[in-house]
Amino acid sequence: MAQAAPAPGGMSRPGRTPAVEGRPSDARSRPPDVFDARTHAMARLAVPVALGLVYGYWVAANSRSGGPITGWNLLLGFVSALVFAVVCMALLAVAPRMPREVHALLWTGFVGCAFGFLYSQTGASILRSVLMSLAVSAVTFAVFFYRYYTREDAFGRRIR
Repeated sequence: MAQAAPAPGGMSRPGRTPAVEGRPSDARSRPPDVFDARTHAMARLAVPVALGLVYGYWVAANSRSGGPITGWNLLLGFVSALVFAVVCMALLAVAPRMPREVHALLWTGFVGCAFGFLYSQTGASILRSVLMSLAVSAVTFAVFFYRYYTREDAFGRRIR
């Protein structure tokens, strides 16, 4: 059985397609927003808190090195989770308003400090912790700068 090959530029059947004809060719449409504003507001709070709890657990686990769980270890984990979540929420609120270079630098500093503190809890030397943190920060800056450079104009407005 033979099938007609699709024609370039739209539907293969004859006739007009007003939905396609009325749309400008250079305009990009956004994907539909599946969630409502309330869900987005809750996620803006829940995601940093969940990431903070994972980070705090990881810090506490690195700190105790497989030993027994102590009160100070729990306190370190919860304080680390709280600081991580608060700084993450602050960055989510402030960073998008910055130019793309500063935007990338803010996230780079956050990732570098978080990784450096996490790595220092393993018992590694300070020099090794700093060098590893700088390496992670350099890669983070390259990735974030590329992402913001390709998706924002010079004034910080998203183009995609």
